[in-house]
Amino acid sequence: MKDMQKDELSRFWFMVSNAIPPVGVFLYFKHRKNHPKKANRALTSAMIGVPMALVMSYIINTHLLK
Repeated sequence: MKDMQKDELSRFWFMVSNAIPPVGVFLYFKHRKNHPKKANRALTSAMIGVPMALVMSYIINTHLLK
């Protein structure tokens, strides 16, 4: 049971890896062998964060900064 809790990515790191995708990629490579669930969640969060950042960048540049 304790190992199972240790293999989960905390909410804080999930949000950080979503907001800053390189952090998620780093966490993936750091935990991929010992904690595969944690690593996969960090990588997934980072990959979701990239399109979100692109969309937000487009919205800010075209609508708010005009």
